[in-house]
Parts: sequence; C-alpha cells; structure tokens
Amino acid sequence: MQNKSLTARLIGMNFLQFAIWGAYLTAMGIYLSKVGLGDKIWAFYSIQGIVSIFMPTLMGIVADRLIQAQKTLGICHLLAAIFMGAAGAYCVMSGEPKFGILFSLYTVSVAFYMPTIALSNSVAFSALQGAGRDTVKDFPPIRTLGTVGFIIAALTTEFVGLKVTPYQFIFSASLGLVLGIYAFTLPAVPVKKGPSAGFLEASGLKAFSLFKDGQMAIFFIFSMLLGAALQVTNSYAGPYLDTFEGTYVQKYSLAIITLSQVAEACCILLIPFFMKKFGIKKVILIAMFAWVFRFAFLGIGGTDWRFMWIILSMIVYGVAFDFFNVSGSLYVDKKTSDQPEIKSSAQGLFMLMTNGLGASIGTWAAGLVVNNITANGAKPDNWPTAWFIFAGYALLVGVCFMILFKDPQKKLKKAE
Repeated sequence: MQNKSLTARLIGMNFLQFAIWGAYLTAMGIYLSKVGLGDKIWAFYSIQGIVSIFMPTLMGIVADRLIQAQKTLGICHLLAAIFMGAAGAYCVMSGEPKFGILFSLYTVSVAFYMPTIALSNSVAFSALQGAGRDTVKDFPPIRTLGTVGFIIAALTTEFVGLKVTPYQFIFSASLGLVLGIYAFTLPAVPVKKGPSAGFLEASGLKAFSLFKDGQMAIFFIFSMLLGAALQVTNSYAGPYLDTFEGTYVQKYSLAIITLSQVAEACCILLIPFFMKKFGIKKVILIAMFAWVFRFAFLGIGGTDWRFMWIILSMIVYGVAFDFFNVSGSLYVDKKTSDQPEIKSSAQGLFMLMTNGLGASIGTWAAGLVVNNITANGAKPDNWPTAWFIFAGYALLVGVCFMILFKDPQKKLKKAE
C-alpha cells in the first residue's frame, strides 16, 4: 500500500512538471509570430539552453548540500510561476509586447524552471531507492505520466483557444503554483553534510570529476551535440505547420505536434527492455538516428498524401527523445550509485550538457538556418531545406558516436 501511495505521489509530481511546459512550449513560437516577434523565436527557445548551462548545476549543488531537493524543487517552481505569470499579464495588458520586457520576464521564469527537470528526477530516484525499488524498472512508467501531463496541457492550449494568445503563459503559471506548493509534501531527500568534506565535494563541483572517466567524457560531449537537436522542433515545428494556411494542418497544428508526446509516453515504457537487451550505447544510437528521421520526415511532409510523413515524424519523436533523455538520466544515476553526495549535481551536469550548452547552441544555429533560408517564414517552400540540414547534422553526430563510444556492457562481459 505504501509503495502504491509513493507511486501516486511521484506520478502527480511528474504530471505537473511537464504539464507546465506543455502549456506553452509548442505554442509559443506561433504566438510570437503573430505579434511580430517571429525573427526572435530562436532567442526565446535558446535562452532555455543558456540558463541550463549553470542553473541546473547550481540548484543541484543547493539540493545536494544546503536545502532538501524537494524543497528546492518547490521554491524553483514558485519563482518560475511568478515570473511566467508576470510575462503573460504584461502581454495581455500591452497587446503588442516589446521584446525586451517579455524576454526578460520569460528568461527569469525559465531560469528557475529548467533546474526542476533534474531536481524532479533526483526526488523520484531518491524516493524509489529509499523504498527499495529498482529505478530502471519503476521510474519509466512514472515518467510516462509526465508526458501525459504535457499532452493534456498542450491539447488544452489548442482546443481552449490559447494557441495564439498570451494566456498560454498564465495557464502555465497556474500549474507551476500548484506544483510549487505540492513539492513541499514530497518525500524528503536528505542533504549531504559533513565537516570532513573537501571543497570540491562541498561545492558540488565534484560532479565534474566524472569527466576523468574517458567514456563518461565522451558521453557528456555527445549529450551536448545531440542536445543541439532537442529544441529545434519545439521552436519551429509550430511555425512550420502554421505556414500551411487554410488547411487542417494549420488549424490543428498543436494537436498534430502533440502526437509526438503520445509516442513519447509509449516509448518510455520500452526503455527498461531496451536498456537491458541492448545497453546504453545502442539505445542512444537508436535515439540519434531517430532524430535523423524526425527531421527528414518533416522535410518530406505536406498536406496531401505527404501528410503521412508529418505523422511519422511525430511518431518517431518518442524514440528520439526518450531513448536519449530518460535512458541518459538513468545511466548517469547508475554511474554515480557509489557517490550519493554528487547525484543531484551529476543530474544537473547532464542537464547542462543537453538542455544547456547543446540546446542553446543548437537553437541559435537553427534560428540562423530558418531565418536565412525561409526569410523568417516568408518563403514557406524553403522549409524542407532547413529540415534536411538538421537531419544531416543528426546523422553525422550518430556516426561519430558509434565510432567513439565504447559499450560499457561489452567491457563488463570481457572483464568477466
């Protein structure tokens, strides 16, 4: 009974965690285009990556050494919600928001939201391990409900009519306030204190010692390179589908994009099997090549019979996202199983490389490609070229990873 109660509590946390994001993430680009900020879309999505360069690691240090992780999670969500709500209120009152003010409020909000992804993982892993449960087996089904939260929030934004309005930000903020309060009721994650701790351990910088392991260094570097692809479709899939004016593709663009999250929810459940059967290298390779198909199918897609390619792009996203993000997080957790004092910091480091350096560089570069090739969306016929460029990049990253990263399972078998 206690295990069921714990599962329900963690499901509630994950559901709200990603519902907050789903309320605006795929719709924001469409709204920005409508208010004359289409050429700045890359900046709004890129800033998520820039703040992830330091905020997840910083908050991971706080959670490891100063404030319990569930309380840090709650504080971050409350602050993120306040500034997201302020951004929405400003847009409503101004009608035509100025880039500087909206961008500033949004930046502070995501600066506190982005660390919560790693923090929620740390809270879940700690609670499951404290209950004597297997994180590889038990975490993915819990995480699936986070994707369900994203889907429901995105569909609400679509069908309630928030897609082209700033009320999507207010909707997100309201969900953030709920989770901010709820987080304080979650199982306690003890901080690691001790007078004998050295400077690196006390500051949380010890997580960077993972780079001493050659294969971990390669893993983190390629996490950054693949992270460059993570926000590209979040940034531009909406504006791209919006170019099919007067069609069902434009009318139901968010619902179509949400199929990606439906696929994501299903694919999360496959991770325990694939991790056990194929190991981390093959699982991540599957993700990398799935990104190739994700982008290529968007480039081929259209409104006639080619619509099936858009649908296939949405379906393959589940593999592309989950097999990298979730399995990567589990891999980092396993690699630090004998170093509990840096677990939260290590998850923050993984976020830094993927949603930080990788996503910020990737979104900035994607903005250059899209703005130049499509003339800020004014040349819709040029969009396929942009998607094929992104597909080529993902293919190159996948081939290099296949050559350089050694499968830890194979090394273990040889040692035996």
